[in-house]
Amino acid sequence: MATIVCDSSALREPTTDSEALVQLALNRLSCSQKELAAHLGVSPTQISQWKKGERMSRDMEERLRNIAEIGDGQPLFVLWAGSLEDAIKWERLIHHLAESALFDAETGYDTDPLNDEMGLLCWETFNVLREMGVAIPPKFPKELDVDYDAKFGGDDAQSLEEEDALSSILNKNPYSSAISKIYHSLNDVYGFYAAYVSDLMNDDDLEIAETGAENIEPCLMPLAATKIDVDPSLATAFREFKYKVTEDFAMWLNIVKEKASRAGVPLRAELLNMVHGSHDEIGHEAEAESLGLNSARLHLDIYMNELLCGMRAIHQVLPKITKKLGIKKAFTLDTSEFYIR
Repeated sequence: MATIVCDSSALREPTTDSEALVQLALNRLSCSQKELAAHLGVSPTQISQWKKGERMSRDMEERLRNIAEIGDGQPLFVLWAGSLEDAIKWERLIHHLAESALFDAETGYDTDPLNDEMGLLCWETFNVLREMGVAIPPKFPKELDVDYDAKFGGDDAQSLEEEDALSSILNKNPYSSAISKIYHSLNDVYGFYAAYVSDLMNDDDLEIAETGAENIEPCLMPLAATKIDVDPSLATAFREFKYKVTEDFAMWLNIVKEKASRAGVPLRAELLNMVHGSHDEIGHEAEAESLGLNSARLHLDIYMNELLCGMRAIHQVLPKITKKLGIKKAFTLDTSEFYIR
């Protein structure tokens, strides 16, 4: 890969695809921003604007992609991986680990993010790792550069032996091990979300839209990452990352609980378990729901909701009863009968 040109405008790390595309083009041409501007026929100011995250036209994006030679690759992911070649290797590894995690899922719910239908799994995985303080290696780990398709899914003795050998390699490497743990945790986190939260999010009466709770589904992978055991020397910002993610989720889930309470919608589980429970614990809760084992369970929130509904019914019916009985004298409540002697 070409040497990165360090000028004053390249000190801030790219955080958008526009920024990443400019940086990749600069890396590829080994030139300054002024020289890249002349090459593209735009002003240096325009380059600076793109590096600040300003969106660019599709035509200009295509030109920069051609210069950077990344094809349809995600610019930020390619930049984080170090090169298009390494990005492709990381993508193969990530999809293999996602497939393995899906195969091991036990909640009864399909973990949609791991299916990667939107093509965002690789970027999101790297983004979460980086937020945890994990430094992506400058080159793809050599021991992980294997043919995963040829070593996964066979039934004969040789295939099983090769699969065990590959599992050993993946478990020993700190990066593949961390990604695998996150994906297995995500199975349980997503299962709980699908079992107990998803319907509430899609209930128009709750008016979840335009509240912080909208972030719940897009941020399930970061929440899953907070529930894994990770070497603090690898994930140097893990403590801060965990604190922020759990605080955010507690706030978002409390919004859902409050809106459900106001709308009279009972909850089938304590939603905050999603934050405070281990991934195994909430995975078991999700599995119980998928198997129909919770149908007879009366959750505290449901119980309180039924009490409130009963009290509201009494408040409506009691005046009609007193009127029917012709009771006109003011009624005095004897609270002494409330206590057990």
